[in-house]
Amino acid sequence: MHLVFCFFLLLSLVVPPVSGIDVPLARITDDTALRLSVKDTWLLESPGKVLSRPRVQYRLAGGGKVELRTETGREEFMVILAREHNNTFPGWAQGSWILTRRKDSGAASRIRVFPRSDPNTYIQFRHFSADKCLMDVVIYDAFAVHSLPLPVHLERLYTMPLTEVLDLAGSKFPRRYFEPEPDNYREQRLFIQKVREKLPSLRYADDGAIDQQGRYVYIETGMEQTGQKGLNCSGFAKWLVDGMLKPVSGERLEIPPLKAPFGSRGSTYTETWEELRDPFFGLDWIRNLASQAATILYAPAFGNIDEIVVKKEPFSRIIIRTGTGSTLQSYSGVLEHAGYSIEGLLPLLYTLAIDEPDRFYLAAVNNELGAPRTESNPRGQPRIRQYFHVAALVPYFTENGIFTVAVFESAAETPIKNFISRYPNHKISLVRVPVESKFNP
Repeated sequence: MHLVFCFFLLLSLVVPPVSGIDVPLARITDDTALRLSVKDTWLLESPGKVLSRPRVQYRLAGGGKVELRTETGREEFMVILAREHNNTFPGWAQGSWILTRRKDSGAASRIRVFPRSDPNTYIQFRHFSADKCLMDVVIYDAFAVHSLPLPVHLERLYTMPLTEVLDLAGSKFPRRYFEPEPDNYREQRLFIQKVREKLPSLRYADDGAIDQQGRYVYIETGMEQTGQKGLNCSGFAKWLVDGMLKPVSGERLEIPPLKAPFGSRGSTYTETWEELRDPFFGLDWIRNLASQAATILYAPAFGNIDEIVVKKEPFSRIIIRTGTGSTLQSYSGVLEHAGYSIEGLLPLLYTLAIDEPDRFYLAAVNNELGAPRTESNPRGQPRIRQYFHVAALVPYFTENGIFTVAVFESAAETPIKNFISRYPNHKISLVRVPVESKFNP
């Protein structure tokens, strides 16, 4: 059964404005004394009295300001201890603490704590029993931890320091996802900067790529392009990889080897359609590019299929948002011959950025495609999975610790939200590529 989640703050895929770098969790200024002082008048008092109180600001003994206020919805209201962020109190700045209560009974529904200045990453606690509560860890609508029992009643958390609460979870709390090191992403930032500088000189052209000799050619035939020369999505991905490899090896990659089958894909059924529809072109292309990059920049052992294909499964549930609300659904993770559901791409890239800070990713978008029977085409075409689009995804943290993703495709840059929304209900296969900032295609 789907669970509906209501939250009155605007927490959809919003990236917060640049601010000061967040501190490690253990150094967040403790607000336990403040919560203790307002427990009876704000956290336990009747809803009518709490909602009538004006907002008020406090200064914590350890430094920093907090604004205490309420926000109300149809059936619930929130008591918000909002930390200061760029002279404002948005409610999601690092250390902010929010209690959600029912308007009819005043009962507590959940507590949310923001360990980073990012509205899309938070820790949530929910009531379970007289001596237990449940803990969730949510990263861009995906649950890195779901319903982990903690041996304390929810109300006990009103006056417990965050560090003590997290200690109850022990190693099951993925602390690393909330303490990124911005310096680890210097190579990504330089790589992105250099790619952006060269984008204005590029044009899109169907089936276009640059061959080993530097000629603009057609991928299918190898013939030199006529008319306005350019790159398609596959040719552009090769241009990106060539730009990293050429300063090291002194040459660009050949095109024919990039079209060769690489690793397991398809079945005996799809074999009959490979020549007619070339369904695995995009998958083979990104695997060959990633293998060549890892082999040249690292060593041949890093170019094998197990090293380059992303099969990480950091979460099993995800919040799906619609125009009328949201539901919690299971998330299948990586599927052998398809990859990931694109709805979980952003949280996946967040966790990959933390766990693999020296990589970026080539993606092959795919779906089951086919043509129905018509009078002009009485046989139709069967529905088979086709990898029809290629893109480069570079997840990283800015110098100020803000998570973002640069998307490069078809000789252009695209906002990550636009990329995801363009392919609803599609799958996406990922391969990892070493980041090399000495970019010169």
